[in-house]
Amino acid sequence: MNFTDLGLVEPLVRAVHEHGYDTPTPIQAQAIPAAIQGRDILGTAQTGTGKTAAFCVPMINHLINN
Repeated sequence: MNFTDLGLVEPLVRAVHEHGYDTPTPIQAQAIPAAIQGRDILGTAQTGTGKTAAFCVPMINHLINN
């Protein structure tokens, strides 16, 4: 799985890739698609596993689309 598979808009996928991220962490892979669908999410994971991006990337995706 990579960020392209998560349903993100192309400019956001490109930006994530340009910053060196190709494969989402498990928390990102689970949370991002759910958040894009407008579902509520609650996630827990260790520090450094990408929780902030799991919550922020869908918000940025939404802002780009609207």
